[in-house]
Amino acid sequence: MLRQAQHEGQIKPLTLSPSKDEGWNNQMPHHSRTHIGPSQRQLRVGETLRHALSQILIRDDIRDPDLAGVSVTITQVIPSGDMRHATAYCEPLGGKNADKIVAALNRHKAYLRGQMGHLIALKFTPELRFVEDRSFAEAEKIETILKSPLVQRDLNKTDSDEP
Repeated sequence: MLRQAQHEGQIKPLTLSPSKDEGWNNQMPHHSRTHIGPSQRQLRVGETLRHALSQILIRDDIRDPDLAGVSVTITQVIPSGDMRHATAYCEPLGGKNADKIVAALNRHKAYLRGQMGHLIALKFTPELRFVEDRSFAEAEKIETILKSPLVQRDLNKTDSDEP
């Protein structure tokens, strides 16, 4: 911290020195990471995990009646900062019975983790958690709103129509 010292009415030049209760460590942050979100490594590992999960699901090795004949899309995998856990966002083709399919994937997550361990080159294979990806439903809801007659009426107004 820059301090300006006064001594008997004279102003001394600014000096760089910590006070007694402040150490040098309190003055500057240890890192200058200002953005919030996943790191480059998390993004890269997440994409690797997504590809591995997709390959395993394509093989159709899981014997579960809820997953029989169902095509599942893994849209995104987000690993934790320590790479020990990962959340996989998935959506069944057509979006039907998503709750049953996500529950079935969560029942077989140990098997899927073991299979992923053979496909990826990481020190630890992350523990998986499957969640329904609701972004498609949200996008469809927004599109429906934008195509509604009231919105279309407002979009088609010209400047001369306004008071």
